[in-house]
Amino acid sequence: MTGLLVAAAQANPSQVATYRDWIVYTAPAGDDTICYAVSEPTQRDPESVDHGDVFFAVATWKSGKASDQPSFLAGYDLREGSEPSVRVGANRYTMFADGDEGFVESDQNEARLVNAMKAGAEMRVSALSQRGTATEYTFSLLGITNALERAARACE
Repeated sequence: MTGLLVAAAQANPSQVATYRDWIVYTAPAGDDTICYAVSEPTQRDPESVDHGDVFFAVATWKSGKASDQPSFLAGYDLREGSEPSVRVGANRYTMFADGDEGFVESDQNEARLVNAMKAGAEMRVSALSQRGTATEYTFSLLGITNALERAARACE
């Protein structure tokens, strides 16, 4: 689902609710609606570089096309062939890079990551920019469970 957050942002999303560090939005997507929870990092490393706008989102489509699909949106193009990684506690998940976004490959791994997010307190995402800069982001997971429940209700 390349361009999820970009497409949603261009469609003038409507803010539905805020749960601690996560905000729930809905946005039209053609004949469909995307409902998603999104958060910004609480820490960005290295501090000396311009990261641009960085987000992590979990999206559900009203049509049922996808449910609880996690994605990472960098403020820069990710290195082609690189694999952004997500760590929640001792659990590690690999993503594939597509432009400025990272996605989890399988539905099964998406579900595992989302379940780990619900059980965790913070999440770290490591990525490599097109220029070769190694970056790491820390995201708070406070509010994620309520935000995902609200996003799901918004897309019923």
